[in-house]
Amino acid sequence: MKKLVQRLLVFIIGLPLVAGVVLFLPYRNHLAVSILAILFSALGALEFTVILGKKGLVIRPAEALVLGILGPAALTAAGSFGLQAEIFPAVYILGAFWLLVSRIFCSEEQLAAYTTRIAAGLAVMVYPGLFMAWVVRMTMFPRAGTAILVFLLMVFINDSAAWAAGSLFGKGSRGIVKASPNKSVAGFAGGIGASVLIGAGADMLAGFASDLLPPPLPGILIGLCTGLAATLGDLAESAMKRSSGIKDSGGLIPGRGGVLDTIDSICLAAPVFYLLYRFFYA
Repeated sequence: MKKLVQRLLVFIIGLPLVAGVVLFLPYRNHLAVSILAILFSALGALEFTVILGKKGLVIRPAEALVLGILGPAALTAAGSFGLQAEIFPAVYILGAFWLLVSRIFCSEEQLAAYTTRIAAGLAVMVYPGLFMAWVVRMTMFPRAGTAILVFLLMVFINDSAAWAAGSLFGKGSRGIVKASPNKSVAGFAGGIGASVLIGAGADMLAGFASDLLPPPLPGILIGLCTGLAATLGDLAESAMKRSSGIKDSGGLIPGRGGVLDTIDSICLAAPVFYLLYRFFYA
């Protein structure tokens, strides 16, 4: 019961706070949103090092933190401060370059961990860093505030609707996915259905216009694919935790666990939403 109350409080307080940042701090292409994406990428990368470490893939926390924010920080520099877009692939090349050459002349003892360190470093560059960079990329849309808010609603309401539907109707359909046996088919359907409704509503009410399909079909398709990606993101992180023998990625967020437990759905859903939104509307 305590965890349920904490989860509800985080949702009731956290969602309006994030919405306020999106709607009322649009300066420099929503720099505040980009800073949040960088912060969550940094904390998520630190938590991911713990998960990786359980499987023998060890990297220094400070190094993981820097590698984890390369993508969001580079796109923030481009979108909010006018740097060339080429900085985005460049920082990933530099990060990989560092991992490959920085231990060439290390001791024989350190050399034994050379390959595992490269693997861990590349992993944190991609997850959560590269995925969260797509949230920053959304800040460059013409109507970025509305688009980001719709995206966040699709993800967060998906999670809440999945939990509610699973609790009410999912008793007989659990255990389908071994990575997260408490999740149910009813929960999956409820979460994805909520994302579809938000997409349809946004298409009709937010003034989005598509030359490809009549309303609300673009919003329905975006909601369906984004909701599915959000669900898969949650399951993917559950699989990683189960593989490493841990329950939560951390304990920073009451009722939810760690930062990765909070942004896992965002990570996989962000590139899907961005690409489909740009295809239909931008």
